[in-house]
Amino acid sequence: MCPKLSRVVVLLLLLHLVVKISSKFEFTNVECISLDKTFDDFEYCFLKSVNRTYKYLSLKVNLFKTPITKVKVNVALFKRLNGYRPFMYNITVDACRFLKNTNSNPLAMYFWEFFKPYSNMNHTCPFDHDLILDKLAVSFVNNRVTTVLPFPEGAYMLETHWMAYDIDRAVVKIYGTLS
Repeated sequence: MCPKLSRVVVLLLLLHLVVKISSKFEFTNVECISLDKTFDDFEYCFLKSVNRTYKYLSLKVNLFKTPITKVKVNVALFKRLNGYRPFMYNITVDACRFLKNTNSNPLAMYFWEFFKPYSNMNHTCPFDHDLILDKLAVSFVNNRVTTVLPFPEGAYMLETHWMAYDIDRAVVKIYGTLS
């Protein structure tokens, strides 16, 4: 092998390794807002940092008027560029219809798979129980935003509006950085 070619191969391998380990996602904040306290309210909504490598998100919303048979979710991704600006995705999904056939909307499925393994919201309507997202690990989110569908570096906010019977009932904002 000629020396120039071996240098190029070594350089390409080093660049590949640097790219592989350079991206890292971190939660920075979470906000949970109930817009109709007679319909629902958040029992808890927090980020917890157990140690330097294990941080997770948990929330629980108590539903007061069950069963709920008609749910829509609006998911919007924002990137911080002199304030938070819309970035790539803003979709509204009929959750009851989507949960009957999750393959019907690939984009909705991408966002749903973020919390599916950590939530009790993995069945079709009606919802007749409190909704829980338990210990969504930053390592799981990091894998999804760096490997499954890579995002550019920056500060992001995922804003979700939860609507029941076409009335906006709750807003959850998840903030994070990808560096």
